[in-house]
Amino acid sequence: MKADVSGGPAVGPPDPGPAHSLDELVGCLRALKLWAGDPSYETITRRVNEQWRADGRPAGEQARRGTVVDCFKTGRRRINGDLVLAVVRALHDEKSYLAHWRQALRVSLAETAAAAQVRVLDRLPGDVGTFIGRQVELDRLRRLAAVTGGPDPATRGAAGPGSGLCVLAGMAGVGKTQLAVHAGQLLVDEGRFDTTLFVDLRGFHPDPGQPPAEPAAVLDGFLRLLGMSGHEIPYGLAERAAAFRERLAGRRVLIVLDNAAGVAQVRPLLPRVAGTLTLVTSRRRLADLDAELHLDIDLFTPDEAEQLLIRSLPGVAVGADPSAHRRVALRCGHLPLALSVVAGQMATRAGWTVTDHADRLDERHRHRRLDTGVELALHLSYQHLPEQRQTLLRRMAVHPGADLDEHGAAALLDTDAATAAAHLRHLAAEYLVQQPVAGRYALHDLVRAYAGERGRDEDRPADRHAALTRLLDHYLHSAAAAMDALYPAERHRRPPLPARSPAGPRLEKPRAALRWLDAERATLVAVCVHAARHGWPQHAVWLAGTLYAYLDNGGYPGDGITVHTEAERAARLLGDGVAEATALTNLAVVCWQLGRNPEGVGHLERALPLFRAAGDVRGEARVLGNLGVLLMSVGEWERCCGYHELALDRFVQIGDRVGEANTLTNLGAAHERQGRPAAAIEQNSRALVIFRELRHLGGEATALNNLGDTYVTLGRFADAVDCYEPALALFRDIGERYGETCVLNGLGRALAGQGARDEAIARHAQALALATEIDRPEEQNRARRALAELSSSAGD
Repeated sequence: MKADVSGGPAVGPPDPGPAHSLDELVGCLRALKLWAGDPSYETITRRVNEQWRADGRPAGEQARRGTVVDCFKTGRRRINGDLVLAVVRALHDEKSYLAHWRQALRVSLAETAAAAQVRVLDRLPGDVGTFIGRQVELDRLRRLAAVTGGPDPATRGAAGPGSGLCVLAGMAGVGKTQLAVHAGQLLVDEGRFDTTLFVDLRGFHPDPGQPPAEPAAVLDGFLRLLGMSGHEIPYGLAERAAAFRERLAGRRVLIVLDNAAGVAQVRPLLPRVAGTLTLVTSRRRLADLDAELHLDIDLFTPDEAEQLLIRSLPGVAVGADPSAHRRVALRCGHLPLALSVVAGQMATRAGWTVTDHADRLDERHRHRRLDTGVELALHLSYQHLPEQRQTLLRRMAVHPGADLDEHGAAALLDTDAATAAAHLRHLAAEYLVQQPVAGRYALHDLVRAYAGERGRDEDRPADRHAALTRLLDHYLHSAAAAMDALYPAERHRRPPLPARSPAGPRLEKPRAALRWLDAERATLVAVCVHAARHGWPQHAVWLAGTLYAYLDNGGYPGDGITVHTEAERAARLLGDGVAEATALTNLAVVCWQLGRNPEGVGHLERALPLFRAAGDVRGEARVLGNLGVLLMSVGEWERCCGYHELALDRFVQIGDRVGEANTLTNLGAAHERQGRPAAAIEQNSRALVIFRELRHLGGEATALNNLGDTYVTLGRFADAVDCYEPALALFRDIGERYGETCVLNGLGRALAGQGARDEAIARHAQALALATEIDRPEEQNRARRALAELSSSAGD
């Protein structure tokens, strides 16, 4: 029996359950260390490594004292959950207590999930229609761009192209983003850059549900835009930063990091690679960044502010007072955002002169009504909007995501998409909403704050709840339609949804469905989190289950951890054991993708009794099959095959043909690894028949590729070619580039076995090029080895 270190009566270990943030969880970990007798960090590290060695973890993955110490530090935004659980186990190795910690850790990590949702672009947002002044800043940016490798060699530094960093700092609404985008577009139009990357880092977003973007998530998005497969993107921040630098080598790249919170957020995103120019905008000066150029962006001068109004309002008469433009500019505080909003409002008032507007602003100022530039400008525009546009603006302020399209707006407004699109265009024309990408609309953070306040004052809570329910329904049913188009054979595996009248985008074709899911991915994750935490737990369960295959196949493990963790919490709130087990099973698959096999096995061991208690045979079969996959990854072949056989029996019993076929391919892969080619051929052939009956193209291609590999092993090269060629066509048709690479290498081996040396070389060369493009080192090495063998055998 342990004694309390203070000398008081014996007590149990500290409960991690109340912790809802990483700092609170770290505090609990410190208390556990004291409760356990306050062992040294060296002792804890030794115990952790003893556990991991016993679990079969490679020597290269052993913990270091420094990383163990980091687990006890507060103020961190990320933490190694696997290591924390190992430290807990080293301090108090009790199974139920570890389960409490595992749950608390998922809750705490989920609190930071919104920071991992970010939209990145491979182009600049649309430039403003009227750009005024800033000539000195533009000239200085051009000179900086010249040394990063512009097209004219005469403009480059003597040492060749370098990298450049500029920080544009200033108050909210002063036009930092407009300047960065306008300058960037000029440089792109001049041909100085061949690649452009843009991201809004959300450094000062007024909505707590939109925290500053996590640098690792930004790098994930950038690497995907640069052609890296989601399955190949490394998980750690430092590793992603290194991959980012490698991907930029040899390119001329413009990077815009907009709305940065601080140096810590920006620093991992600075590649400092020759030929790159990075523009950072922030409300803080970020003096600690070693930038070649710091630009302090100030308010417009009176002349610049006046010119912006004049050029923005060519059709509005001045009226009796020739100084009216200057008076309006003064009441807007010479702030570019306020000027743009007021100009949009002035352009819509038929019959009003600039003098009329100036008089009205002066009158409001005398009565001390909203005399700050931004609030005044926003209120003047807002109060003259038609009622539906006012309502849409208020409801956009409570949208959980960063932006939306006309279908999302239609759901918020309870109208059709065409009407919503017209309202959005009018709001954009009045500078109340922005279009970061054509067809998608977002609120500037100041506009969101204003509209949110108006909503709290003017909308009944019941009306806001109804609007958000319609929005959640829209995303849920649209996601289900997209998944039905992409994976029709797996429809029975997704949650059944209540009937709903046809609405939303047309997503019948697979490519359109995939484009929609890619465009809405960050929003769908944010919606799932919001639903789970703010009164729609059933929507969170449904949405996570609906998105499972998309996130799994697309290589989005971070998003998978987020949505399935939220779904598990929501399912427990609902008392739905099957939904909880489903979320745990989905979490286990993500853990397997990340190499966190012990954690994955733990999820499955919790899911299995829940499915069995509910009599859910399909769920039980999924758990058994995934246990087989996890055991295969650590080479436990007999147990692996035993679980797959049990899963196969269950799937056959309930007539789940997709499950049956998938399990057969897994069994075939296990038997091939064990040197049992006859069994592998029999199982993959059975799977092929089923996949073809179901028109499951990805499954058919996988089974054919597996058969080809086994035939090559047996020296049956003609049979292998007959399998590889249709597999290649299928993978190309569905856009599965990794599968295409594997088939090309297999086909090269089969052709070489037939003596078709030149054709074999051509296939391996294609595989090498594609594997390099999508960054799959194992297939690159496979192609290089084959090419070297073919060259050596011919005496080249």
